[in-house]
Amino acid sequence: MRYLALAVKIVLFLLLLSFAALNSDTVALRYFLGFEWRAPLVLVLFVFFAVGLLIGLLIGVSQRWRQGRELAALRRTQQATDNKE
Repeated sequence: MRYLALAVKIVLFLLLLSFAALNSDTVALRYFLGFEWRAPLVLVLFVFFAVGLLIGLLIGVSQRWRQGRELAALRRTQQATDNKE
């Protein structure tokens, strides 16, 4: 099973490496007030992917934190109810 996981990782790495090599053209991103950023396409894609991943993780962590607080409140309520009986 370890060898299969290693083989999948190697294939994935080679696919990403070939994607980066084939998308090395420079692109220009234009912003407000004439600001322009030039970078290789693969870097631009990676940056936007990383930002999206970070936003998704932050949303997931905030939901997990909220659920943890809700669970703690429910446990306190259950303990208070159990102690009354």
